[in-house]
Amino acid sequence: MASTEDRQQTAQIRVARDGTPRLTWPFKPAAVERVALPFQTVETINESRATREAERGSLFGLSEATQTSWHNKLIWGDNKLVAASLHAQFAGQIKLVYIDPPFDTGSDFSFRVRVGDETLTKTPSVIEELAYRDTWGAGRSSYLQMMYERLVLIHELLSDDGALYLHCGPTVSHYLKVLCDEIFGAENFRNEIIWKRKAGRGETNAAAIRFGVTTESILFYAKSSATKFRRQYSESNPDYIATKFTHVDSDGRRYQLDNLSSPSPRPNLTYEYKGYAPPPKGWAVSRERMEEMEREGRLYFPADKSKRIRRKRYLDELEGDTVDNLWNDIAPVNSMAAERVGFDTQKPLALLNRVIEAATEPGDLVADLFCGSGTTLVAAEQLGRRWIGCDLGRFAIHTTRKRLLDLRGCSPFEILNLGAYERQHWQQVTTGDELDRYLHFILELYDALPIEGYRHLHGKKANRLVHIGAVDAPVTIGEIEQVMDELADNDLAAADILGWEWEMGLHDVVGEEARRRGLDVRCRQIPREVMKVEVGDEVRFFELAYLELQVDRQNRSARVQLRDFVIASEELIPDEVRSKITQWSDYIDYWAVDFNFHDDTFHNEWQAFRTRETPTLSVESDWHDYEQPGRYAIVVKVIDIFGNDTTKLAEVVIK
Repeated sequence: MASTEDRQQTAQIRVARDGTPRLTWPFKPAAVERVALPFQTVETINESRATREAERGSLFGLSEATQTSWHNKLIWGDNKLVAASLHAQFAGQIKLVYIDPPFDTGSDFSFRVRVGDETLTKTPSVIEELAYRDTWGAGRSSYLQMMYERLVLIHELLSDDGALYLHCGPTVSHYLKVLCDEIFGAENFRNEIIWKRKAGRGETNAAAIRFGVTTESILFYAKSSATKFRRQYSESNPDYIATKFTHVDSDGRRYQLDNLSSPSPRPNLTYEYKGYAPPPKGWAVSRERMEEMEREGRLYFPADKSKRIRRKRYLDELEGDTVDNLWNDIAPVNSMAAERVGFDTQKPLALLNRVIEAATEPGDLVADLFCGSGTTLVAAEQLGRRWIGCDLGRFAIHTTRKRLLDLRGCSPFEILNLGAYERQHWQQVTTGDELDRYLHFILELYDALPIEGYRHLHGKKANRLVHIGAVDAPVTIGEIEQVMDELADNDLAAADILGWEWEMGLHDVVGEEARRRGLDVRCRQIPREVMKVEVGDEVRFFELAYLELQVDRQNRSARVQLRDFVIASEELIPDEVRSKITQWSDYIDYWAVDFNFHDDTFHNEWQAFRTRETPTLSVESDWHDYEQPGRYAIVVKVIDIFGNDTTKLAEVVIK
């Protein structure tokens, strides 16, 4: 295995045999590894009841329902695995990929948590922290490796007339330009767009050694010569309006004056009009057209007839000034902006609107594999495009869900997981010895003994078996099913599942499945502090969050009331967060109800969530009407203020 020092060698540009420059770095792969994993639909939102009945799938079977209509897709997971897994269905189908990957900092995995009137910064999860180490841990080479793999996969996903818009900062833009030249072809480079995101004030520090940085770059690459470009206009640029449209009509309409002269002598148009002599080369329009414009009030007659008649061009009738590659008319998302959701790297909707309108038509498919707070997906939804979004951060997925739900008439969309994960970090970094050390370390902290002879059971504590989840991937429903199968096959009844992160929608439904099979399976949270302790230290493994609810029935209607919520690993919550909590519901940011759960995907039939405008949260759902009597399963999904989800299964009998 190469040393860290070796891996930090500087990237170099070398000329390939065909004369094309190539960016190289230590361990650059000859080919990008592709691991296609199944998708698991966790939640559907805004789907009609009829569509739900037609597209029912199996939650524990990990099969995606056969779809008769398009659903936009919001996917939680590593975007390299997501891109490879999208390949089978979407290769050559996506018209636009916009990505805003991390520039050179770890802040891309941080976000602000709102508790009461306070806003606090939440640190990354273990998986996000490991992803950051994989991105920057070996210096520039690891970043280039991460971007190279994803750009290759993106190139394959784009249609022949598709386009990539790659948002980047000055610390990495030159590297990414060379990478894109290699992957897309230098002939398909279209623009480096410069976005001036803030007014320049220079470096205010007296010891400053450079000019202030006020811009970011967007690299625009076409997939091929077939890629279409739709010209954009900047009608809202204040500088453009102030300098060009200096006249105002009595009705308040702003206009500019244009000449009516002909660019070359046109004798047939040389005539006097209302006593005004024609320009030296004649009028540009006929007398009939001149009379028509006068009737429409589009002519300006100066008091001095020695001056020329001019034509009025109204601001509200023009598309605006043609946009070039300097975008200085779009303001950043400041702290007071209505669209701000707490992500430091959040981009303004106006920026994504321009990108999407330049690259696509309504109905085209748009993708963002670093979707963050979801601005690309919100813009695509509002502009009538289909979309696919992906992010590694659970809170990013939750924030995007809320933003989309806040849009009036939002089209149906799904939230998906990858149904299985490789244990990349512990099984591929070196050898099986590294994996054994990890498993033994966690077992010792849990006061359990290692066992052999099983595939999915790693240890034993008293009369309970122990399974340990991977450090770089969530524990999935499929993984727990494998544990249950191994318990049943060996006449074992009880096991503890230890995990760092958990697949969405897993919580209470897994407990119900275990009880149905006559098993006792409990999930335990591995605390973050394990990363810093030694064997022998006292460590508490927490149960997952606890949710208590009440179902009320009235004739053929039912509603849900939340009664209590205890967050997982409460002792590990930062003190500044805990001090702002006044009641149990303060930990809840969003909750939703599926009033007719069929052991399939969670269907969001009612939801409530906090926004900046409405920070209070109702803990009582609306009444839901059932068409037929019977016994119905109700599943409630709660998302806490950190983006973690908890589900609870209840039942109601409608007579």
